[in-house]
Amino acid sequence: MTDLLIPLPVILVGWALAGGSPGPATLAISSTSMAHGRGAGVALATGVVAGSAVWGIAAGLGFSALMMANAWLFELVRIAGAGYLFYLAARSLRSAWVGGTVTPAAAPRRAFFAKGLTLHLTNPKAILAWGSIYAIALAPAAGALSVWSLFAALTSVSITVFIGYALLFSAPPIARAYARAKRWFDLAFGVLFGAASLTLLTARLS
Repeated sequence: MTDLLIPLPVILVGWALAGGSPGPATLAISSTSMAHGRGAGVALATGVVAGSAVWGIAAGLGFSALMMANAWLFELVRIAGAGYLFYLAARSLRSAWVGGTVTPAAAPRRAFFAKGLTLHLTNPKAILAWGSIYAIALAPAAGALSVWSLFAALTSVSITVFIGYALLFSAPPIARAYARAKRWFDLAFGVLFGAASLTLLTARLS
């Protein structure tokens, strides 16, 4: 890709570090993988990647810039995202209160995929991330081939990172640790989801 302003390895490493840092997506993947197993975790991670890809395509076509230019659309996504994170926090806290044992996923995998997709489609930071990476990494006159080649490379990194989280946190030793201290894990996830909701609701995104 001759239109890159930054070496591709640097871009990919930075994208991997940003995607793998603690946040709503990694929290959801890790909690689901520990509680419901590898299949559910991978399905949710796949939904997260699909949501990210939607915003990547939107940014590549210029739709994300249009959304950011219309503040009410951007604020609508932000409020929806904060509300969904609050819902996840409430579910985790309720699970911590009620207690119970770890059971395999009862819901079909498409339900976990939908959860991951919803999580990322209501994440305004994903819009900013894709818009920013294109603006920073590509020359102003970059052609379509360079834009979509970069999109494919970044999406491949996202797949590796998020599926990797699902595989890691569904590993038997981690799953057993979750089973032994389920209520404490659920409490921690509830607090973290709640904090993420409050941060998203009150932060000034630019």
